[in-house]
Amino acid sequence: MIGFGLRLAVAGGREALTRLAIIAAAVAVGAGLLLATLAGINAVNAQLTRYAATFPSASTGGDADPLWWSTREDYFHGEQIIRIDVAATGASTPTPIGIPTAPGPGEYYASPSLQKLLAAHPAGELGDRYPGRDLGTIGPAALASPDALVVIVGGTPDEVAELPHARQLTSVGDKTPALPETTVDLILGVIAGGLLFPVLIFIGTATRLSAARREQRFAAMRLVGATPKQISMVAAVEATAAAVAGTALGFLLFYAFRGSLANIPFTGMPFFPGDMSLGMLDILLVALGVPAGAAVAAQVSLRRVRISPLGVTRRVTPRAPRAYRLIPLVLGVGVLAFALGHRPETSDGQTAVFLPGLLLIMTGLVLAGPWLTMVGARVMARYASRPASLIAARRLADNPKAGFRAISGIMLALFVTSVAVGVITTIVANRGPAQIGSTDAGTLSTVFVENPPSGTDPVLADLRAIPGVRTATVVRENPIITKARRDRSWATTALPAEPGVIACTDLPKAYGRCADGASVAEVPMELVPFRGSASSTRVWPAASVPLGDLQRLPVTSIVVGTDGSAAAVERSRTVLELAYPAFWVGPNVPGDFESDFADTLRGWQQLANVIIVASLALAGCSLAVSVVGGLTERKRPFSLLRLSGAPVGVLRRVVALESAVPMLAVAAVAVGMGFLAAQLFLKAQMDYTLTAPSLSFYMIVVVGLAACLGIIAATLPLLERITGPETARSE
Repeated sequence: MIGFGLRLAVAGGREALTRLAIIAAAVAVGAGLLLATLAGINAVNAQLTRYAATFPSASTGGDADPLWWSTREDYFHGEQIIRIDVAATGASTPTPIGIPTAPGPGEYYASPSLQKLLAAHPAGELGDRYPGRDLGTIGPAALASPDALVVIVGGTPDEVAELPHARQLTSVGDKTPALPETTVDLILGVIAGGLLFPVLIFIGTATRLSAARREQRFAAMRLVGATPKQISMVAAVEATAAAVAGTALGFLLFYAFRGSLANIPFTGMPFFPGDMSLGMLDILLVALGVPAGAAVAAQVSLRRVRISPLGVTRRVTPRAPRAYRLIPLVLGVGVLAFALGHRPETSDGQTAVFLPGLLLIMTGLVLAGPWLTMVGARVMARYASRPASLIAARRLADNPKAGFRAISGIMLALFVTSVAVGVITTIVANRGPAQIGSTDAGTLSTVFVENPPSGTDPVLADLRAIPGVRTATVVRENPIITKARRDRSWATTALPAEPGVIACTDLPKAYGRCADGASVAEVPMELVPFRGSASSTRVWPAASVPLGDLQRLPVTSIVVGTDGSAAAVERSRTVLELAYPAFWVGPNVPGDFESDFADTLRGWQQLANVIIVASLALAGCSLAVSVVGGLTERKRPFSLLRLSGAPVGVLRRVVALESAVPMLAVAAVAVGMGFLAAQLFLKAQMDYTLTAPSLSFYMIVVVGLAACLGIIAATLPLLERITGPETARSE
């Protein structure tokens, strides 16, 4: 039967060859995207692992002399620079990965992208931060991305030991611990959940192409004596042959476009081409799983033939979906709403509430999809004023499951991304960077957690000499906090509202003013309120510190206010970093990271956009395959309609409405439910109100849906070619 099935697949005439070619092409696209998704997961894992290797944990033991290591974040024009200071302690000190030997004092290695920046900008803005001799470039093994900005600077053991997060390492590279597994799993879960489901829907739709026509042929074979087992074998062979050819072509497509895929910044950074790799398990999963899935789909599509050889001809309207399908959806919303007044205190407890709620909503959307399609079709039929609308609505209402099947992937993808975009947009709006042009946008601060400098006048003079610097201010530590820390009386002492003090005559007007009658004010260390913005109308409370005692207090920070120009900001940063290498210079300028958390959110935003575009493209392809299959299966009814006088334009509108109306309705429901879930989550978790996403999100959705409609429209010319009078006669 295997040989007979192969002959039917390749020698069944033009129709059989066309069907085989279409299925193979569709499976090739789906398999290629599936391979790209799996390779992307591996690439994200490899990228995060290399990034984590720049923040290794201390390691001791063995006979090797330890390597002093300190990792800091620097910024230039809104781009993060990873600075690694190292110091060898002996001949057997391990060498950092990516370079031939550890740099000595006054030497450094830089990544290729950073070397381009050093050559393109004045030394006072960037190059002076890394004085000494450039030994060469850092290799890809130490870079998270081809565009990564990394510098490895040499120093003496005593110098590096005083830097932040200094540690001793006896091994580097592959033995360095990677990011926590939960972090990687979370990122991989978002990619897989958003992309794999639409890909699988697409492959399943492709393998069911012309299922009705094949059912008729197999029913005829049953009538002449073929057994159900033989029919199943023939169907599986035919579907598997097309799927095997499509899978092989999918591998070719993946390797042909792997380099281009690596340049897409899924995580905010492009990948190295080698990162887009496939493991043996990935290859076997696609090479064996896709053909096996095609065979299963063929088996399922022939269930009527297995019941009776005449089952195909006894076609009846499927049972209408019931409203009980809405129960999981309502329960999911109820779970999230319950958390508004009963939010668990622990992280595990919150996960136990929010995650099941979201999963219930996702399950409910898939289960409720056919019912929603049926309701929408009936409403459309009630108000239809044209024949095309009425025919399309009646067909959708009779079989809503078939109408919803091809677009179920887009519903889940749009829901997931709407939740992600809504949450990300709201968090960034509440915790995001300073607005361009505001006082915060041009502010730099160096906070001295311990070992404050004894003299700051030379540094202040250098800062004030920089063009574009408006203010350079010293904030001193509040003595009440100093005493409480020394006496360990935090719980019993009435602490001041702000940790710093400043003379009212030194307080820049852009950051507020002192209370009436005060000579010394309590202020934040950065002069900008925590989770707030600078304001010239802000009134700071008086401090219980005599003005004459102010100069004897330790310095807690130096705050620089600029006009916001890149040159002024970067020159000020260079002066502060050279003067105080052991302390962090706050990046409060436009484009800099407001926090590591916000940088992570930007990566999620990029992932959300990629998922939207990919899922919409897949939905368009799935719909196109469904339209082609539906046209092939219904060419006789359409031919009879044409013979009875129906114009081709009416038939085209019928097909277009059957595909477009469910897709647009599903998109609206998915986005709306996504925003509702995001609002419930944000209100319960952070007491935030949902902030509307930017116009770019809506534009991506609209453009993607328009592209789907364009793909569907491209299949409509087929209608006229297959519905001529000869079709009605031959059928």
